[in-house]
Amino acid sequence: MLASPGMARPYTLTKLQLGMQVTGINLAKDIDKAVIDLINKDVSDHRLLVFRQQAAVTPERHIQIGRWFGEIESTFYDHPKSPLRDIFRVSNDRTEGCTGVGRTGWHIDGSFQARPFSHSIYHMVEAPRRGATVFCNLTQVVERLGPERRDYWERLWMCSDRRTGPRHPLIYRHPDTGLPVLCFHLGMTEGFIVDLGLPGERRLAQEEVAQVLESIHEEICMEGVRYSHTYSPGDFIISDNLAVGHEADPATQLPREEVGLRVMHRVTIEGKHVPSKTSPTSHSG
Repeated sequence: MLASPGMARPYTLTKLQLGMQVTGINLAKDIDKAVIDLINKDVSDHRLLVFRQQAAVTPERHIQIGRWFGEIESTFYDHPKSPLRDIFRVSNDRTEGCTGVGRTGWHIDGSFQARPFSHSIYHMVEAPRRGATVFCNLTQVVERLGPERRDYWERLWMCSDRRTGPRHPLIYRHPDTGLPVLCFHLGMTEGFIVDLGLPGERRLAQEEVAQVLESIHEEICMEGVRYSHTYSPGDFIISDNLAVGHEADPATQLPREEVGLRVMHRVTIEGKHVPSKTSPTSHSG
């Protein structure tokens, strides 16, 4: 068990390729505020926490846990079998949940909003025999860029494919940690603007946009920045959405007759900050 200043950690952390696996705590039970604060800190420090054996967490409790990190924000995908309006229910069976989710390319959740979600919180209700979510460390992606590509990406602003969507810097500073991260969605980006607001401002041609998207995919797919999580029933994942990109692998959409039923519940937390090139401490949402 890792030590924590001021109190003994009441659960065990085990290092994963990205983030930590958590055992020894039952999220379905009432938890002291000091422990909630410690979980918040661990999410910030490690980007991703994977809690095992949490099948007893109800949809109502899922929402309560979400509120540990801020206000719940639900924007779309209301499936008839979702137990609560603020729970996004996904599946490999359209009668059980929304299908095809996460298969449009690497992304963070809510990049089409002025303030992307701060956290995404997942609960695996029914786990199939195959089908993983793959996560990547966005700071590591940025920091291992070559100087020429890093300089170019620093000058780019992404334009969401939503007609009234915002323009976000591709690289910016995480509002809490100050570390460089990416605001991106490889499947929901209409274009890029280089040097936004400067004399040389220019919208990239479509072939240039395709090259940028391919270069992001190329960097994410390099060794050492990804973690592929294969689910067990009851797995409960808390991710710092601004620090961790993700994509569902193709097997998540295999027929239930082949791999079994997949049902995941997701809760998203309202973002507090607009991605900005300025110092995280110099502005508030």
